[in-house]
Formats: sequence, C-alpha cells, structure tokens
Amino acid sequence: MNEIGIDLKQHIRTIPDWPKKGVMFRDISSLLEDRLVFRKLIDLFVHRYFTTIIDAVVGIDARGFIIGAPLAYELNAGFIPVRKKGKLPGKTISEAYALEYGEAEVEIQTDWLQPGYRVILIDDLIATGGTMLAAATLLKRLEVEIIEAAAIIDLPDLGGSRRLREAGLVVHSFCAFAGE
Repeated sequence: MNEIGIDLKQHIRTIPDWPKKGVMFRDISSLLEDRLVFRKLIDLFVHRYFTTIIDAVVGIDARGFIIGAPLAYELNAGFIPVRKKGKLPGKTISEAYALEYGEAEVEIQTDWLQPGYRVILIDDLIATGGTMLAAATLLKRLEVEIIEAAAIIDLPDLGGSRRLREAGLVVHSFCAFAGE
C-alpha cells in the first residue's frame, strides 16, 4: 500500500506467454480502464513530483505518453514525447538501442529543450532498460538534467533499473515484480 491507499499490483494483469512463450507480460491496461485507479495512479506521480521544479515531463512512446501528459499538466510543465524513429516532424536526434532480436531507434525533437532544463523521464515499465537508456542518452546529448527516470513497474530480474542506475540515473518505480 502507498500514500494514496492503492496496491497497484492488484490492478496489473499478468498475461502468461505473451508476446511469446515464457514471458509474463505485465499489462497496465487494467490500471487505465478503471477511472478511479487511473486517477490514483496519476496522483501517485503528482504527489511524488509536486514540489520538484521541472521544465518538462518526457514520456516514452507510447505508454509513457499516457502517464506523462496528465502528469505534465498537473505539474504545470511541458510534455515532450520520445517517439519511435520517423514519427516526429522537424529537427530531431535519434538513438539506437538493442532489442532481443535486432535493434530499434527512438528520437526527440530538438527545438524546445534547452541545456540546463530539468525533466522527469517517464515510461510504464522498466524491463531491460534499453528504451529508457536510449531516451536518457538523447536528453544528455541535449544537455538536459534528468531529475529522475520513473515507471509504474520495475522488473528488476531483467536488470534494467540496475543498468539505469549504473548510467547515473536516479530511478523510481511504484511497484516491482521480482522473481515472478
């Protein structure tokens, strides 16, 4: 239980063997479908960062948008998307990262964030950390200060949160599924 009286793990559906055999997929759709649970989820993030001075919330494609946009609104901050390569107009920079079977790239527009801006980096889940590390690399290239890398769920057995900390990021999640 947390400060707003909700056990998030009770509201996260586990789907065995999806998208492939042996994977226990942690589905946040069940958090989003219930309006009270969704509101309390956003409130958790708002309460954590309410007194933190930031310029923007940076949300990672696509579920980081779902959390990041209302959080930015509540914190009176900008919202900046990190998208899959080829989805953003204008001047962008991109960063490749490894997938289990190949490589992917994320990108960010370069015309708003300025050196020294303070941001919170948001996604729904930290697994291997590849996407979040790639997004953090983009922000560091723009000389932006990442106050914290945050997610709803951490899967610590996959090593992502450890990799993020080793890269110098402060990491927070509201629940973890370790060894499950």
